[in-house]
Amino acid sequence: MVDAFVGTWLLKESDKFDDYMKELGVGFATRKVANLTKPTTIISVDGDTVTLKTQSTMKNTELSFKLGEEFDETTADDRKVKSIVKIEDGKLVHIQRWDEKETSLVREVNGNVLLLTLKLGEVVCTRRYEKAE
Repeated sequence: MVDAFVGTWLLKESDKFDDYMKELGVGFATRKVANLTKPTTIISVDGDTVTLKTQSTMKNTELSFKLGEEFDETTADDRKVKSIVKIEDGKLVHIQRWDEKETSLVREVNGNVLLLTLKLGEVVCTRRYEKAE
């Protein structure tokens, strides 16, 4: 099921990303730079381990995990969170918890488009990626 997400994905559109980062507590200067970057997401699978790499001119991150198993993650904005990733209704659902807060990062694939929906409180951000050729 996770195979649908495997590939290299290029960011094409982003809506309300600044609002989402503001809600996370990301500082003004970092948000300005982050809003200008067009990250590439690379998703791969090796056995039961999923690896998700995000590469941009600002920062590169990489996390490897097993579906359904909680793991420690340090986010791109340096939050230390407890994360879990599951497949739900064909979507890759990533939940991060820290300081009694919770955010969800939900990825869904439709053809060569990957839609990432980020939610924190009332803020909903969508980011549309296209699969690299």
